[in-house]
Amino acid sequence: QVQLVESGGGLVQAGGSLRLSCAASGSIFSIASMYWYRQDPGKQRELVAAATSGGSTTYADSVKGRFTISRDNAKNTVYLQMNYLKPEDTAVYYCNAPIYSSGWANYWGQGTQVTVSS
Repeated sequence: QVQLVESGGGLVQAGGSLRLSCAASGSIFSIASMYWYRQDPGKQRELVAAATSGGSTTYADSVKGRFTISRDNAKNTVYLQMNYLKPEDTAVYYCNAPIYSSGWANYWGQGTQVTVSS
Protein backbone atom coordinates (compact mmCIF):
# COMPACT_ATOMS: atom_id res chain seq x y z
CA GLN A 1 0.00 0.00 0.00
CA VAL A 2 1.37 3.37 -1.01
CA GLN A 3 1.55 6.12 1.58
CA LEU A 4 3.10 9.54 2.00
CA VAL A 5 4.55 10.40 5.40
CA GLU A 6 5.51 13.96 6.30
CA SER A 7 7.85 15.13 9.04
CA GLY A 8 9.64 18.26 10.15
CA GLY A 9 6.87 20.59 11.28
CA GLY A 10 6.95 22.47 14.55
CA LEU A 11 6.97 25.82 16.30
CA VAL A 12 9.42 28.49 15.21
CA GLN A 13 9.82 32.23 15.71
CA ALA A 14 9.30 34.64 12.87
CA GLY A 15 12.43 34.83 10.74
CA GLY A 16 13.38 31.26 11.52
CA SER A 17 13.61 28.18 9.33
CA LEU A 18 12.11 24.71 9.09
CA ARG A 19 12.63 21.84 6.70
CA LEU A 20 9.74 19.54 5.86
CA SER A 21 10.19 16.07 4.41
CA CYS A 22 7.72 13.76 2.70
CA ALA A 23 8.64 10.18 1.92
CA ALA A 24 6.60 7.93 -0.34
CA SER A 25 6.66 4.22 0.48
CA GLY A 26 5.08 1.05 -0.82
CA SER A 27 5.00 -0.61 -4.21
CA ILE A 28 5.90 2.40 -6.36
CA PHE A 29 6.74 2.31 -10.04
CA SER A 30 6.60 6.00 -10.86
CA ILE A 31 5.91 9.36 -9.24
CA ALA A 32 4.87 12.33 -11.33
CA SER A 33 5.18 15.84 -9.92
CA MET A 34 5.28 16.24 -6.13
CA TYR A 35 3.51 19.07 -4.36
CA TRP A 36 3.34 20.87 -1.06
CA TYR A 37 0.02 22.41 -0.04
CA ARG A 38 -0.98 24.21 3.13
CA GLN A 39 -4.26 24.92 4.84
CA ASP A 40 -5.17 27.26 7.66
CA PRO A 41 -8.47 26.57 9.50
CA GLY A 42 -11.34 28.28 7.73
CA LYS A 43 -9.36 28.79 4.53
CA GLN A 44 -8.99 26.87 1.29
CA ARG A 45 -6.06 24.56 0.76
CA GLU A 46 -3.31 26.51 -1.04
CA LEU A 47 -0.64 25.18 -3.40
CA VAL A 48 2.73 26.25 -2.02
CA ALA A 49 5.26 24.60 -4.33
CA ALA A 50 5.65 21.90 -6.96
CA ALA A 51 8.56 19.88 -8.34
CA THR A 52 8.49 17.76 -11.47
CA SER A 53 10.40 14.50 -11.78
CA GLY A 54 12.82 16.38 -14.04
CA GLY A 55 13.57 18.99 -11.41
CA SER A 56 11.49 21.96 -12.59
CA THR A 57 9.93 23.91 -9.73
CA THR A 58 7.14 26.41 -9.23
CA TYR A 59 6.10 28.45 -6.20
CA ALA A 60 3.21 30.47 -4.90
CA ASP A 61 3.96 34.18 -5.04
CA SER A 62 3.66 34.38 -1.25
CA VAL A 63 6.67 32.08 -0.71
CA LYS A 64 8.95 32.90 -3.66
CA GLY A 65 12.47 33.69 -2.51
CA ARG A 66 11.86 32.15 0.93
CA PHE A 67 10.89 28.51 0.29
CA THR A 68 12.74 25.92 -1.77
CA ILE A 69 11.27 22.61 -2.93
CA SER A 70 13.55 19.75 -3.87
CA ARG A 71 13.22 16.02 -4.38
CA ASP A 72 15.36 12.94 -4.18
CA ASN A 73 13.94 10.58 -6.78
CA ALA A 74 16.06 7.67 -5.55
CA LYS A 75 14.46 8.00 -2.11
CA ASN A 76 10.97 8.94 -3.37
CA THR A 77 11.19 11.94 -1.09
CA VAL A 78 10.33 15.61 -1.48
CA TYR A 79 11.55 18.40 0.78
CA LEU A 80 10.42 21.93 1.53
CA GLN A 81 13.06 24.23 2.98
CA MET A 82 11.30 27.20 4.55
CA ASN A 83 13.37 30.27 5.45
CA TYR A 84 12.43 33.72 6.78
CA LEU A 85 9.18 32.31 8.09
CA LYS A 86 6.32 34.68 8.81
CA PRO A 87 3.30 34.27 11.11
CA GLU A 88 1.11 34.05 8.01
CA ASP A 89 2.95 30.86 7.03
CA THR A 90 1.26 29.13 9.97
CA ALA A 91 -0.80 26.22 8.62
CA VAL A 92 -0.98 22.46 8.27
CA TYR A 93 1.32 21.48 5.40
CA TYR A 94 0.38 18.52 3.19
CA CYS A 95 2.41 16.55 0.71
CA ASN A 96 0.67 15.37 -2.48
CA ALA A 97 1.71 13.27 -5.44
CA PRO A 98 0.23 11.24 -8.29
CA ILE A 99 1.84 7.80 -7.98
CA TYR A 100 1.77 4.74 -10.21
CA SER A 101 1.43 1.56 -8.21
CA SER A 102 -1.19 -0.84 -9.58
CA GLY A 103 -2.41 2.19 -11.56
CA TRP A 104 -2.21 5.96 -11.26
CA ALA A 105 -3.74 7.39 -8.10
CA ASN A 106 -3.45 10.67 -6.21
CA TYR A 107 -2.04 10.41 -2.70
CA TRP A 108 -1.96 12.81 0.26
CA GLY A 109 0.11 12.79 3.41
CA GLN A 110 -1.43 13.17 6.84
CA GLY A 111 -0.22 16.75 7.26
CA THR A 112 2.29 18.39 9.56
CA GLN A 113 1.64 21.52 11.62
CA VAL A 114 3.85 24.56 11.15
CA THR A 115 3.37 27.38 13.63
CA VAL A 116 5.27 30.65 13.34
CA SER A 117 5.14 32.95 16.36
CA SER A 118 5.59 36.71 16.08
